[in-house]
Amino acid sequence: MSLPSVRCLILACGNTLRGDDGVGPWLAEWAEGRFGAEPSVRVVSRQQWTPDLAQEVAQAESAIFIDCAVDSAAGTVRIARVHAARSGSGLATHHTDAQELLALSEELYSSLPRNTVLLTVGAGSTEVGEEFSTLVSNALPEACALLESTVRSFLDR
Repeated sequence: MSLPSVRCLILACGNTLRGDDGVGPWLAEWAEGRFGAEPSVRVVSRQQWTPDLAQEVAQAESAIFIDCAVDSAAGTVRIARVHAARSGSGLATHHTDAQELLALSEELYSSLPRNTVLLTVGAGSTEVGEEFSTLVSNALPEACALLESTVRSFLDR
């Protein structure tokens, strides 16, 4: 594998032109500012997670996936362990979720991060626009604090 391994990979996704769906890229930009000088942390933000990210996931000691959640109450910040799992419909080439990326990393590279979590912020609106809903805006300090504490705990292991 040609990419250098990292201790903590932050993978965010979301569309910055769809309201609260842009919370992933916003948090990635925040993390880049917070951890940009830290060589053991890598931040990647994409509109969607795609299968080509499997190699980076396979090389990371820990991975934090960040996305909005349309099935959670607006502004609800959650973090949960995530495990490798294939979707029943096969690999999607247009959009891959965290579980599928982990499964693909294991299948192609026989490697998984030791620690994998999914941080989500409940979306209130994914309508066209670049502004967050009030509930998501109010949740950003909590999401940043949770992201920072998670990165720090992974680096301390």
